[in-house]
Amino acid sequence: MLLGDYPVTAALKKGAIVSPKVVLDYPDVKAPATAFKRVVRDFEFDCAELAIVTFLMAKAHGKPFVLLPTVVMGRFQHPYLVYNAERGVIGPSDLNGKRIGIRSYSVTTVTWLRGILANGFGFDVDSVQWVTFEEAHVAEFRDPPTVRRAPEGKDLVSMLLAGEIDAAVVGDRLPDDPRLKTVFPDPQAAARQWREKNNALQINHMVVVRDTHSKTHPEVVREIYRMLKDSKRAAGLPKVGELDTNPFGVEANRRNLEVVVDYVYQQQLIPRRYAVDELFDDLTRTLN
Repeated sequence: MLLGDYPVTAALKKGAIVSPKVVLDYPDVKAPATAFKRVVRDFEFDCAELAIVTFLMAKAHGKPFVLLPTVVMGRFQHPYLVYNAERGVIGPSDLNGKRIGIRSYSVTTVTWLRGILANGFGFDVDSVQWVTFEEAHVAEFRDPPTVRRAPEGKDLVSMLLAGEIDAAVVGDRLPDDPRLKTVFPDPQAAARQWREKNNALQINHMVVVRDTHSKTHPEVVREIYRMLKDSKRAAGLPKVGELDTNPFGVEANRRNLEVVVDYVYQQQLIPRRYAVDELFDDLTRTLN
């Protein structure tokens, strides 16, 4: 099982949640995202944390996985789009025609941000030159013609500071440099507004299981879900008065999944809009 270290998974990863039916064997992977190619290309894992956009693209190409209604990482992406303030102010309505650096075209955070901008700020995805450093997790995907690969030896932040790109999606942490500012001037307020408008959480990572296991060993899949749910409960999540960023269950995630499917389809990463129920099978659809 590929699974990262989060508050919601801590009890499970530390062995505090156990099962008489299932033993979970974790590979030595510090950052699960570095192994997502191994999930969807090599089918190395029986069960795995996986970025939701990678899962949707994998489904479109017939990869043998089914979704568990389990969010292990969810957040709002607004703080992760930045620019170099030394070169002038850039706001969310100023990005058309710009050069934007990203790790990969189909990264989930990037896909969410493109959707946020396209559906609220007049953003034309195809007007941008996207500068990438990696290929997609799903081998069959081909980058659109607006994508070019960064020169060998370059990195995202140094290119931004040098003016070789105009903005960048920086991932988990904003580098500690006073020149770097968020494109959304108040990202927390922008996130609240987006949530009020869309009634959704921006999912990053859920859990998938091999579809054959779901068919042949349903009791194992149910037990894995139970263990994940107990791990969340052990963490005391969600905290009283706080938004649940790890919703479990199909209905708790229906709206979240509807929005991300819309964004992924709009950006032509999948050939059609999947109904939420299509992402699950007869077993995982019943897990609550």
